[in-house]
Amino acid sequence: MISELICWDCCIMNSIMLSNKIDSKPDSLKRWELIQEMHKIIDLVHKNEEITRKFNEIEVKILSILDFKSLFEVLLSEIKRQFKIPYAWISLVDTSEAAHLIRSIKSSEILRDCLKIVEKRAFSNLVGVSRKSVLVNDRLKPYLILFPQNKKCFIKSMAIAPISLDGEIIGSLNQADFSAERFQPGIDTSLLEQLAVKVSLCLSNVTAHEKLSYLAFHDPLTGLLNRRVMEIQLEKEFSRARRYGTPLSISFLDLDDFKLINDKYGHDHGDEVLKYVGKALVQMCRESDIVSRFAGDEFVVVLPETGKESARKLMERLQADLFRSPMTIGNNSVKVSMSFGVASISEENFQSAAMFLKRADENLYESKAIRKKGRIC
Repeated sequence: MISELICWDCCIMNSIMLSNKIDSKPDSLKRWELIQEMHKIIDLVHKNEEITRKFNEIEVKILSILDFKSLFEVLLSEIKRQFKIPYAWISLVDTSEAAHLIRSIKSSEILRDCLKIVEKRAFSNLVGVSRKSVLVNDRLKPYLILFPQNKKCFIKSMAIAPISLDGEIIGSLNQADFSAERFQPGIDTSLLEQLAVKVSLCLSNVTAHEKLSYLAFHDPLTGLLNRRVMEIQLEKEFSRARRYGTPLSISFLDLDDFKLINDKYGHDHGDEVLKYVGKALVQMCRESDIVSRFAGDEFVVVLPETGKESARKLMERLQADLFRSPMTIGNNSVKVSMSFGVASISEENFQSAAMFLKRADENLYESKAIRKKGRIC
């Protein structure tokens, strides 16, 4: 792409130098060489206009996009199509908000195909803090950490255009080619940097929109699904299980003596305990399971295609794992204890998903009463 850009100052200087040489030649030869030079300049102007048009087309197509997947797909496919570039992708530093969001929404397609999340220090060592594009066609090996994991290719030159959010460089728009001359250092990169600015603006809009969308469905503290979304999903699974006669269980759980943790260590550490339990739930459950934070220290897990005994064993494993792996709070080791209640659709003829959920809640409080009595004894 940028190897096609022509340095306008160089064109003018060449014209002046040629004109000086022409002055010492016969008039007919002067006219012919001037005409030839003018044709060259006109051709260069047309090439620059065409390249600018391509950049503008890309900018127009990405400005109204409001999700990561579409932004990356449209931007990168257009760059490759318009400029016949074999490789184009995005790198993001791991500490950026955009990277956090992409991880949270599990955009596996994006992560696999056209995005690489890079450790911040490693990225800074390669790109620095300048917004000036980096062109390399020699000693490329260190730059391969910017490539997506599944990309195996033989390249001889790269162009790295930094992108930023709120004044901080958070990644780069990258291109690579089989030719060492394509991105040769010294080539004018002004249009590429202009595109990087537009990509930065689009990324800012997309990040804000994706964050709002994410928070509409997820608990902001733990990242689990929120109660409203869980109840909608439970309705769907409840209807499906009744229609096809498939197993369905639900577990309602909460933390034992969570108030004591808040009182002793503070609410900030209490929040860390909730995140710790949420992470343990996600790791223990399948992707098809619906894991949610219900309220406070209460969690609900909907388990499709799962009978009551299997659901109970899953919760017991979680209970044991939490107890065996205490959290470290300051200099203290805190064992996290939980109680749970399980209900299965096969137990009785539940008339609604709400009744099904209520039964799991009732079983939780029966379980807590038994556990509390056992501890007192």
